[in-house]
Amino acid sequence: MDPARMGDALEPGRVSFDEKMKVRKAIEEAKIPFTYVSANCFAGYFAGNLSQMQSLFPPKDKLFIYGDGNAKAIFLDEEDVGTYTIKTIDDPRTLNKTLYLRPPENILSQRQLVEKWEEIVGKKLEKITLPGQDFLASMKDLGYAEQVGVGHFYHIFYEGCLSNFEIGEEGEEASKLYPEVNYTRMDDYLKIYA
Repeated sequence: MDPARMGDALEPGRVSFDEKMKVRKAIEEAKIPFTYVSANCFAGYFAGNLSQMQSLFPPKDKLFIYGDGNAKAIFLDEEDVGTYTIKTIDDPRTLNKTLYLRPPENILSQRQLVEKWEEIVGKKLEKITLPGQDFLASMKDLGYAEQVGVGHFYHIFYEGCLSNFEIGEEGEEASKLYPEVNYTRMDDYLKIYA
């Protein structure tokens, strides 16, 4: 999420952003050198299940599409997150900046992710479109942790908060800084579930 918009996050999910902002403020006020890493959607939680909230595995027959399914998210294999993070150590280009992990081939809409899966398994899934107001209404009967998750999903898949802003002077994009990293593309990642 764009750091400038963290304060606008939905309750109760905003708690995670409030905590991040407090830590960042303390680090910067203490003049501690830093590199923040914006890792976006870990594939193990968001890609393998085609971004369905109730499972870590791909659905067999039908799935929910959030809104029109076209908001872009950024999916990353967890090992790639580690690789990019390690590369920032002692790299003056990332000192006191945020490293945004946005490998271009992994900036996908939910629909694009689902299409990759359908191509791999050779089967079309039934898609149930879930309007934003219905998705948010589902929060009222959920526990606190689940409400936090719904809020985050809403920002990612309805608002496109991971990709709807430009990286400013306070940040760098990982795949541009480290083009030698052969990051995992999501069509290859999804094959482990087939």
